[in-house]
Amino acid sequence: MQSTRGWMVRTAPWLAIAGVCGIVQPAAAGDYQQSPQVAEFVTEMTRDYGFASEQLTSMFAEVERKQAILDAISRPAEKAKPWKDYRPIFITDKRISKGVEFWAQHEATLARAEAEYGVPAQVIVAIIGVETFYGGNTGSYRVMDALSTLAFDYPPRAPFFRKELREFLLLTREEQVEPLSMTGSYAGAMGLPQFMPSSFRAYAVDFDGDGHINIWTNPADAIGSVASYFKRHHWQPGQPVVSAATVTGTQAEQGLTVGLDPVKNVAELRALGWTSADPLADDLPVTAFRLEGAEGAEYWMGQPNFFVITRYNRSVMYAMAVNQLAELLVDARGKN
Repeated sequence: MQSTRGWMVRTAPWLAIAGVCGIVQPAAAGDYQQSPQVAEFVTEMTRDYGFASEQLTSMFAEVERKQAILDAISRPAEKAKPWKDYRPIFITDKRISKGVEFWAQHEATLARAEAEYGVPAQVIVAIIGVETFYGGNTGSYRVMDALSTLAFDYPPRAPFFRKELREFLLLTREEQVEPLSMTGSYAGAMGLPQFMPSSFRAYAVDFDGDGHINIWTNPADAIGSVASYFKRHHWQPGQPVVSAATVTGTQAEQGLTVGLDPVKNVAELRALGWTSADPLADDLPVTAFRLEGAEGAEYWMGQPNFFVITRYNRSVMYAMAVNQLAELLVDARGKN
């Protein structure tokens, strides 16, 4: 079966994906039809990657600039919230109970992913739970609209999103899907695990072996892809994620990590007044941070696996939410 722009589209299961993701009717007006930036981009894709210029030009005639996307990306809500307000968004009874259901439904797949990649089932489930509520909210923007809006009308990150737009077109060609049929978040993240196109091409896997990589409606591929991502970012099997800490003295604040990369080890932090609740090797590099919790300041030492979670989303609070949800999922399963 062939689309109107000449992309070859596989039959089942990919036609089902387009239906679930919500094929959006072609836009009435093309906001990028006469754009010099788009013309330059089309030339690059034609010259360097072998796309047909007419097909791309025709497709961009249907792409829409979305002001709602520009508004959303300009107000990252997470940075404005302290941990005491951020945590309740993701750590809820409903998210825990739905996570237990998801784990039970896909127990064999999760066990295989853990065995093959070394990533605990609860961490995989927590990622999918935090990202999309286990597939319940994967985004409603056309990926082409989102990435084009940000590539051509959001100068602060235009190079990044232009690269992602290129990666998206490449993956749709590789997976033989219609670009305008795929939906995702306002930033162009896709499927149950909310992979950006470059992450899809680098880390997504066909975990059920059916010849297709489908992170949109196939939980097996989503599970395997999350595990693949974590392994490729050097997840350490069997190792903890984070340790609570207490701080004393006037130099404790000097131990706080600027950014996410660990720059001090446990011994160096101890010299500044930090004490870990868990026994940690002196030479272990950690990310030291403080959160504004419901009962006051919380101090933590993020270990290498904590840093891996921040590779998925570069946020201390995100990594903490994933880790705590994972722990609560284990507890909830134990009580059932």
